[in-house]
Amino acid sequence: MKTRIRQMVLAALLLGTAGRASAADFDLVALGVDGGLQNGNLSAWLVRADGEPRYLALDAGTLLSGIDVALQHGAFDDRKPDPALTPAGDVLRNAIAGYFVSHAHLDHVAGLLVDATDDSPKPIYGLASTLAVLSRDYFNWDAWPNFADRGTTPALKQYTLRDEPPGQWFAVDGTSLRAALYPLTHDRVTSSMILLQHGGAYLAYFGDTGADTVQHSDRLQTIWKLLGPLQKRGALKGMLIECSYPDRVDDAHLYGHLNPAWLLRELQRFEQAAGGAGSLRGLDVVVTHIKPSLRRATDPRREIADQLRAGNTLGLHFHFAQQGDLLKLPSAE
Repeated sequence: MKTRIRQMVLAALLLGTAGRASAADFDLVALGVDGGLQNGNLSAWLVRADGEPRYLALDAGTLLSGIDVALQHGAFDDRKPDPALTPAGDVLRNAIAGYFVSHAHLDHVAGLLVDATDDSPKPIYGLASTLAVLSRDYFNWDAWPNFADRGTTPALKQYTLRDEPPGQWFAVDGTSLRAALYPLTHDRVTSSMILLQHGGAYLAYFGDTGADTVQHSDRLQTIWKLLGPLQKRGALKGMLIECSYPDRVDDAHLYGHLNPAWLLRELQRFEQAAGGAGSLRGLDVVVTHIKPSLRRATDPRREIADQLRAGNTLGLHFHFAQQGDLLKLPSAE
């Protein structure tokens, strides 16, 4: 086991978040964990059913530079790379079966755009509104060549843009995963959550989102009602959800994001939908999209971690992955 993975397990034990070992259902690789500012560590995760050879990318703010870090940390040690390619090239071209784009903000698609020149043909899944922006504003021969299968001619057709209607299950090509998308409210933008299913196991990944109360929305409540029955029967193996700012950032400056106070309030609403007090105990929650700061003596990641743990009356297992980490979910029972 590589040093970084050992450190994560040890940290979980020290924090009291690890219990009896259980078989993993999903493997996660963190290619990019921040919500800015450095373009080499922006929102991007790989997920696969445990033991399968190919992944679905969950957003793609950073690809090759994150793959390089993950290779150094042993996240892909089970692969037999194509000898004609570099190890990172093999992961990009052969291990990633397709992309889910939660919304088309640049910090979620920059790696996809830059690395498209040497990628292999594959699908991009998203809501129709998201993929319309990707096609119109990026793959237009002005911002970037049109690697898609629609839009400004000539269309190079390397990527197949797959509009997926909300709430309808579809197969993730090249994997055994199935998925369904649900809209989220992210300031003025429609973002989305993807619910992944493999056998009887489910995993939820949230793109950028604000709290329902702040956004004057009911989209998160709709999702809590959807996930509640899965959690009741032990089928939900974890979720990835953003917490961009610490609590010192007020509602007016969240810009469609969550802070610890709002995330905990939303998770309390999820607890009610899942059966009431204690129903979320032991659930793995991977915290994503933390925004770094340029101010001295300021560590938003530490602030957010401390604030979430201090308010964690729900018994959740919060995880704060670093770039390159491999996580197996569920992590404990």
